[in-house]
Amino acid sequence: MPVNGRSHIRIARPSRDLAAAERFWREGLGLSVVWRSEGGSEPGHHDLLMLGWPDADWHLELVHEAARPVEPRPTEEDLLVVYADDPIPEDLIARLERHGGKRVQSPNPYWNEWGVTVEDPDGYRLVLCRRAWSNS
Repeated sequence: MPVNGRSHIRIARPSRDLAAAERFWREGLGLSVVWRSEGGSEPGHHDLLMLGWPDADWHLELVHEAARPVEPRPTEEDLLVVYADDPIPEDLIARLERHGGKRVQSPNPYWNEWGVTVEDPDGYRLVLCRRAWSNS
Protein backbone atom coordinates (compact mmCIF):
# COMPACT_ATOMS: atom_id res chain seq x y z
CA MET A 1 0.00 0.00 0.00
CA PRO A 2 1.48 3.37 -0.93
CA VAL A 3 1.83 6.21 1.50
CA ASN A 4 -0.37 9.00 0.19
CA GLY A 5 -3.07 11.52 1.09
CA ARG A 6 -5.48 8.75 2.15
CA SER A 7 -2.99 7.20 4.58
CA HIS A 8 -4.31 7.25 8.13
CA ILE A 9 -2.46 9.51 10.61
CA ARG A 10 -2.05 8.86 14.34
CA ILE A 11 -1.15 11.79 16.58
CA ALA A 12 0.36 10.32 19.76
CA ARG A 13 0.87 12.21 23.02
CA PRO A 14 1.50 11.42 26.66
CA SER A 15 -1.21 12.27 29.18
CA ARG A 16 -0.97 12.71 32.92
CA ASP A 17 -4.69 11.90 33.39
CA LEU A 18 -6.49 9.87 30.72
CA ALA A 19 -9.90 10.32 32.36
CA ALA A 20 -9.56 14.13 32.26
CA ALA A 21 -8.27 14.00 28.68
CA GLU A 22 -11.17 11.76 27.65
CA ARG A 23 -13.71 14.19 29.12
CA PHE A 24 -12.19 17.05 27.13
CA TRP A 25 -11.81 15.27 23.79
CA ARG A 26 -14.91 13.03 23.91
CA GLU A 27 -17.49 15.00 25.87
CA GLY A 28 -16.08 18.43 25.00
CA LEU A 29 -15.14 18.15 21.32
CA GLY A 30 -17.27 15.14 20.44
CA LEU A 31 -14.63 12.61 19.38
CA SER A 32 -15.48 8.92 19.72
CA VAL A 33 -13.39 6.37 21.59
CA VAL A 34 -11.74 4.32 18.83
CA TRP A 35 -9.78 2.01 21.15
CA ARG A 36 -8.92 1.71 24.82
CA SER A 37 -6.64 -0.65 26.67
CA GLU A 38 -5.27 -0.89 30.17
CA GLY A 39 -1.64 -1.90 30.40
CA GLY A 40 -1.29 -2.47 34.11
CA SER A 41 1.27 -1.10 36.53
CA GLU A 42 4.45 -2.87 35.35
CA PRO A 43 7.21 -0.90 33.60
CA GLY A 44 6.79 -0.90 29.84
CA HIS A 45 3.02 -1.35 30.02
CA HIS A 46 0.80 1.64 29.47
CA ASP A 47 -2.84 2.62 29.36
CA LEU A 48 -3.95 3.72 25.93
CA LEU A 49 -6.87 5.84 24.73
CA MET A 50 -7.46 6.50 21.04
CA LEU A 51 -10.09 9.05 19.98
CA GLY A 52 -11.35 10.28 16.63
CA TRP A 53 -14.34 10.89 14.41
CA PRO A 54 -15.52 7.69 12.72
CA ASP A 55 -15.13 9.15 9.22
CA ALA A 56 -11.75 10.83 9.81
CA ASP A 57 -8.40 9.76 8.36
CA TRP A 58 -6.65 10.50 11.66
CA HIS A 59 -6.99 9.75 15.35
CA LEU A 60 -5.49 11.02 18.58
CA GLU A 61 -3.64 8.52 20.78
CA LEU A 62 -3.11 9.35 24.44
CA VAL A 63 -0.92 7.17 26.62
CA HIS A 64 -0.10 6.97 30.30
CA GLU A 65 2.33 4.60 31.95
CA ALA A 66 1.73 4.49 35.71
CA ALA A 67 5.14 2.92 36.48
CA ARG A 68 7.07 5.55 34.47
CA PRO A 69 4.77 8.48 33.71
CA VAL A 70 5.94 10.89 31.03
CA GLU A 71 5.09 14.47 31.92
CA PRO A 72 3.56 16.20 28.89
CA ARG A 73 5.69 19.16 27.76
CA PRO A 74 3.59 20.99 25.21
CA THR A 75 4.59 24.42 23.98
CA GLU A 76 2.22 27.16 22.88
CA GLU A 77 2.93 26.08 19.30
CA ASP A 78 1.94 22.40 19.75
CA LEU A 79 -1.40 22.69 17.99
CA LEU A 80 -4.08 20.37 16.71
CA VAL A 81 -6.02 22.57 14.27
CA VAL A 82 -9.52 21.67 13.13
CA TYR A 83 -10.72 23.71 10.16
CA ALA A 84 -14.47 24.11 10.65
CA ASP A 85 -15.22 26.24 7.56
CA ASP A 86 -17.83 28.05 9.70
CA PRO A 87 -18.01 30.27 12.76
CA ILE A 88 -17.12 28.37 15.93
CA PRO A 89 -20.25 27.95 18.07
CA GLU A 90 -19.98 29.55 21.51
CA ASP A 91 -21.74 26.53 23.02
CA LEU A 92 -18.91 24.29 21.73
CA ILE A 93 -16.31 26.51 23.39
CA ALA A 94 -18.33 26.52 26.61
CA ARG A 95 -18.65 22.71 26.46
CA LEU A 96 -14.87 22.35 26.02
CA GLU A 97 -14.33 24.60 29.04
CA ARG A 98 -16.87 22.64 31.14
CA HIS A 99 -14.95 19.47 30.32
CA GLY A 100 -11.52 20.65 31.40
CA GLY A 101 -10.42 23.02 28.64
CA LYS A 102 -9.08 26.51 29.10
CA ARG A 103 -9.53 29.17 26.41
CA VAL A 104 -6.20 30.93 25.76
CA GLN A 105 -4.79 33.53 23.42
CA SER A 106 -2.34 32.32 20.82
CA PRO A 107 1.06 33.97 20.38
CA ASN A 108 0.27 33.77 16.65
CA PRO A 109 -2.22 36.54 15.76
CA TYR A 110 -3.51 34.44 12.84
CA TRP A 111 -5.16 31.95 15.20
CA ASN A 112 -6.65 34.74 17.32
CA GLU A 113 -8.17 36.33 14.23
CA TRP A 114 -9.44 33.18 12.53
CA GLY A 115 -10.11 30.81 15.41
CA VAL A 116 -10.39 29.94 19.04
CA THR A 117 -7.57 28.25 20.97
CA VAL A 118 -8.37 25.94 23.89
CA GLU A 119 -5.83 24.09 26.05
CA ASP A 120 -6.67 20.51 26.94
CA PRO A 121 -6.04 19.19 30.49
CA ASP A 122 -2.46 18.24 29.53
CA GLY A 123 -1.68 21.72 28.15
CA TYR A 124 -1.82 20.82 24.45
CA ARG A 125 -3.68 23.31 22.30
CA LEU A 126 -6.70 22.72 20.12
CA VAL A 127 -7.44 25.44 17.57
CA LEU A 128 -10.90 25.57 16.09
CA CYS A 129 -10.48 27.61 12.92
CA ARG A 130 -13.46 29.17 11.18
CA ARG A 131 -11.67 29.01 7.84
CA ALA A 132 -11.50 26.06 5.45
CA TRP A 133 -8.32 24.37 4.28
CA SER A 134 -7.35 22.18 1.37
CA ASN A 135 -3.89 20.97 0.35
CA SER A 136 -4.84 21.01 -3.32
